[in-house]
Amino acid sequence: MAGSDPITPSSPGVKLTYDDFVQFPDDGLRHELIDGEHYVTPSPNTKHQTVSLNLTVLIGSWLEQHPIGRLFHAPFDVVFSMFDVVEPDLLYLSNERAAEALTTLHVRGVPELVIEIGSPGTRKRDETVKRRLYERTGVSEYWVIDPELDAIRVYRREGDGFGRVDELSASASDVLTTSLLPGLEIPLSRVFRS
Repeated sequence: MAGSDPITPSSPGVKLTYDDFVQFPDDGLRHELIDGEHYVTPSPNTKHQTVSLNLTVLIGSWLEQHPIGRLFHAPFDVVFSMFDVVEPDLLYLSNERAAEALTTLHVRGVPELVIEIGSPGTRKRDETVKRRLYERTGVSEYWVIDPELDAIRVYRREGDGFGRVDELSASASDVLTTSLLPGLEIPLSRVFRS
């Protein structure tokens, strides 16, 4: 699953907005705006979809027993601003945050948890441009999943930004926990199983 370079606006220095975003074609590709720049990513591969489904089942099942918030998966837009519209693989909103940010079309605001499942074509963007976006907008936790290494990098908010990154792996039999979902334990072996 290779990503593509950003599509540069026709005039240098012109930033695309949400009004432009809603005009993009419904072509099965992932379209995102970050600081007004258009990024396009192809449909995900099998491993990506397997990891996404595994996480959806693990977190979703826990939320059925502990209905403290809502889990959403792509395609689902998060509108941070007129110039920043992304489509994370998974995102979580507490019930309180959902009441403020969830609309009939999308999230207009900041999810507490954003999860991106990387690929060779998106890895650099996930770890740089998107990480900075999520950090500056106030996302509480950002998980970057590497399906090639069966590993997860967890960025947690400390003050105005993300603190030290936690690196977890299936090979180390790590279990992911988060204060956003107290009591949930996610064995990485279950995240990355086929």
